[in-house]
Amino acid sequence: MRNGDLGKVYQDGEVIVRQGEIGDCMYVIQEGQVEILVEQDDREVRLAIRGAGQPIGEMEILEHQPRSATVRALGQARVLTVDRKHFLRHIHQDPSLAYHMMQTMSHRIRELSTEVARLERNQRGAGAAAGRPPVKTDYLYIAPA
Repeated sequence: MRNGDLGKVYQDGEVIVRQGEIGDCMYVIQEGQVEILVEQDDREVRLAIRGAGQPIGEMEILEHQPRSATVRALGQARVLTVDRKHFLRHIHQDPSLAYHMMQTMSHRIRELSTEVARLERNQRGAGAAAGRPPVKTDYLYIAPA
């Protein structure tokens, strides 16, 4: 990582944002990689790895909700912070940024939908193997215990 570049350098394992915090900014990964984790039942579940050029934390800048995940550096990573005011100013100056953000979010929704479908198939398969019929929930088919 070069000195004088914009953004903050995070070291391996350093937390950039923590699940549950209130967010008023988003980030753009300039160099390196980060992992996105959710904390569930006293353990961490990795959702994704993101790299250079990708935004993170954009949901919170748009929704004013607590952070839905923890983001941690994988190795050394340089990350630029973009606050809401600057984000909106840049969108106003160049509306194509909004389109790019929508493309990114659409791609991530598609990835999550694919993962939910995979988990649903696995869950149904596990229930069938045990001889139990699946139970329909709002999101997944879950075999009864």
